[in-house]
Parts: sequence; structure tokens; C-alpha cells
Amino acid sequence: MDLCNLSVIRDLMSDAGITFRKEFGQNFLTNRMIPEDIADNCTDNAESMILEIGPGIGCLTQELALRFKKVVAVEIDKGLIPILGRTMSEYDNVTVINDDIMKVDLQALIDEYSDGMPVAVCANLPYYITTPILMRLLESGVRFTSITIMIQNEVAARLVAKPGSSDYGAITAVLGYYGVAKKIFKVSAGCFVPAPKVDSAVVRIDLYKEPKYSPKNEKLFRDLIRAAFEMRRKTLQNAICAKLPYSKEQVLEAIRAIGHTDTVRGERLSTEDFVKLADELS
Repeated sequence: MDLCNLSVIRDLMSDAGITFRKEFGQNFLTNRMIPEDIADNCTDNAESMILEIGPGIGCLTQELALRFKKVVAVEIDKGLIPILGRTMSEYDNVTVINDDIMKVDLQALIDEYSDGMPVAVCANLPYYITTPILMRLLESGVRFTSITIMIQNEVAARLVAKPGSSDYGAITAVLGYYGVAKKIFKVSAGCFVPAPKVDSAVVRIDLYKEPKYSPKNEKLFRDLIRAAFEMRRKTLQNAICAKLPYSKEQVLEAIRAIGHTDTVRGERLSTEDFVKLADELS
């Protein structure tokens, strides 16, 4: 069954008596090459379990099932569950769960289904909730090997941005704490139905096997990033002093200690710089 064929998509949804739901950010792929390429780039280990978020009617799910040992797909829309039961019926390595990825106990889910396999994430994320889902995955404590996501192209640019660039922001600096992001390829809006208003891109985040950074005070590390980018037009010194209980002298001394000038802005600091700054201020 060609799950990227527009007629097939419409027939499946018509038979199930459902329509596309804006509140879930549903946009279904109609270009067969896209799910194939996403699955090819998901992870290098065929013996992995893949946690898929938002399988829709299963066009990416079936490609993952053909390549990896186990696929667990979490779908929030209960109306799509009967369709997935039909489209995934020939794949005995696929488990579909009707749940909200923002509420499900991720560690318990992995413990139940992974059977000791390495676990990677693969998802076509709704634009409206991309960052919350990504941060939940990163902060969950689950040892994912990688996270491969299709997201709004503008967001993808932020995830892979370098310090000092216009796209570099708080999410970039925080992401660098967990792993390294790479943009794999761009996906035009015309590859979806309904077509979104903007293009998408696929990004793969390879997570560190062991923590690369160990700040003395992780909360302070995050607070510094938040302060720096909430007031990014200000110098880093002024932004921190406006948000956190440090004197200008304390902050300036710490900034100089990590090798930056008095007038540096937060967008110039790498993840490592923010860790060092937090350690200086701890």
C-alpha cells in the first residue's frame, strides 16, 4: 500500500470517517522519497528500536519497520489508530500506542519495549510543538542514541547554527549540551497534504554517549543561557545582571576569565563557554 499516494490517504481517512486535524498539526507526506530518506538517515544501527512520534497513517513507520528491529509509534490522535492498525498489519515489529508524547513516561516505555536494544527517535514533528517535544526528549534522561526530526526549516536553521550567527539562540546553546545537530536535507511544502505555508527540513541530532559537559551548577548554566537570549541586544554582562543576582563586577570578572571581552553579547558564546561561565559564577 502506497501511503504517500494522495488517493490512498484520502480513501483511508474517508473509510475511517476522519479528516485532517489542525490542532495536531497534521501534514501527511505525498512524496515517497522523503520517508525513505528519513529512515535511511535515522540511525546506523539496524538492531535498534525506533521511537516514532506522530506516525500519522504510517508512511514513515513502514520504512522504519523495513530497516530496524523494532518500531514503537506514539500517536496522539485516536482517530488514526484504526488506520494504523490496517496499514501496519503486515509488520510484526511495529507497536502503535495511542498517547501524548508530552505526557507518556518515556523511560517506562523504553524499558517495556526496547529489550536492551539501543533506541533512536524519529519523528515528523508538528510545527506548533517542536521545541517542547525536543526539550522533553533531551531532558528525559533516556539514553537515546540519536534524534532525527522533520521540522520547520527556520527552526532547523536555529538547531544547527554556529555561535555569532543570526540564527544562533538559546535552543542552539542548550542543544549543544546534549549532542551535535546536523541538517540532512530540506523538504518543500509541496511534499505534504495539506501543504504547510513554509518548507521543512530533516535534522539529525547525535547524542553524546557520555556527558560532554558537567557544570558545577546545571540550573545556573541554563539560567545564564535564558538571560543572555531573552535580552540578546544587551551586552552579556548587562543581560545577566538584569536577570540574575550578580553584580556587574562579578559578571565582568567571570566573562574575562573565560576569554571574552567586556562588550561581548550572549550570541557569541558556545555551549562550552556558557558551562565555563556558570562554573566561574558558582
